[in-house]
Amino acid sequence: MNKDVFKTLIKEGQEEIQDVELIRRRFEFEEQGRYVLVGVRQAGKSYLLYQRAKMMLESGHDISEIVYINFDDERLLGMTAEDFDLILQAYSTMYDGKPILFFDEIQNIEGWEHFARRLANQKYMVFITGSNAKMLSRDIATVLGARFFDEKVFPYSFREFLDANNITLKPDWEHSRQRNEVQRFFAEYFRWGGFPELFLYRNKRHWLNGLYEKIILGDVILRNNIKNDHALRLAVKRLAENVKQPLAYNRLANLVKSTGVSTNTASIIDYVRYVKEACLMFTLDNYASKFVEKETIKKHYFVDNGLLSIFLNDADTSLLENLCAIVLYKRYNRGDDSPRLYYYNRNIEVDFYIPDEHIAIQASYDITDEATRNREVNALVQLNALEPLQQALIITFDQEEIIEKDGLTINVVPAWKWV
Repeated sequence: MNKDVFKTLIKEGQEEIQDVELIRRRFEFEEQGRYVLVGVRQAGKSYLLYQRAKMMLESGHDISEIVYINFDDERLLGMTAEDFDLILQAYSTMYDGKPILFFDEIQNIEGWEHFARRLANQKYMVFITGSNAKMLSRDIATVLGARFFDEKVFPYSFREFLDANNITLKPDWEHSRQRNEVQRFFAEYFRWGGFPELFLYRNKRHWLNGLYEKIILGDVILRNNIKNDHALRLAVKRLAENVKQPLAYNRLANLVKSTGVSTNTASIIDYVRYVKEACLMFTLDNYASKFVEKETIKKHYFVDNGLLSIFLNDADTSLLENLCAIVLYKRYNRGDDSPRLYYYNRNIEVDFYIPDEHIAIQASYDITDEATRNREVNALVQLNALEPLQQALIITFDQEEIIEKDGLTINVVPAWKWV
């Protein structure tokens, strides 16, 4: 590495920030905060950096203060942590003063956290993104101390999806023609998810397949030096097919082996960890299970409905539960070390349970069938008898009513309204 490379990148980054057209996301930055933003590729992390940079320009900062560098750039191949200081040296040959630093996909450079800590100690404003959940791990948090806010970034929420389509909800939208418009957009969001760049493409499945390949190859297989990539791919496919069911790691290993592909439970545990680290999936624990079961039997969800939909044909019930999981996970789970969201499975099966707030939620695409209706309602009633609930919901695709049973009020809410 040499300073001239970074001088070029600094200039290019300033031009990019000035030229980019933004759809502002619903994300509030602390005025004096430094941030580590982590999420799956293409979730919109870079645009949040652009958004923050433009906010600073609007507040009176000059473009010469901005340093934006994307560490996915092929000109930085071979860069090591020792080269980080060249960025500051390059800047000092171009401008006076202290830059505001925006570092994209910094996880590509091992040891980045030590440089980030030094910058914070020296009172630089720093904003960092990455596509690996290990960036939020306890070890890295210990290095960074309390110097950074860490945030998980997901693809668009449905409200952001409406923003991106220039849809502003009126106060009475549920009771006007706009309701039909919202439902129409929700059907697209439900099927194809909320990746911002997906708006540009007509063939959404093709784009999502390409994104999945980039994640699975670059962020999972190559990063973790996986030799048996066929077993990994089959494991992810089986997770998609069983997204609504608790799945033990040994059961998942047997599902893969049943296709004639060699693997074992230890490898499967590693594969699931790698996929979670790539922010492709997240897991929920069973609130009712003992420690060993919590660690070995989990529910597995995809971070975006579009990534799940490419695996499935008749996917409506799976997509509904996956979408509910995403919304609730964003709301309640800061991370695997401090979960607030669970599922409940011990003689009673309830899809989502938030014990802190005494909330239980079932995801059921359609409860017109009497057997389905009774199953969903009775599970909530039985859970209420064990763990008194303050709120009980059944999220459907398009049904709405209030059910009273055994002293429990259950609100049935259509997903397009709930999200």
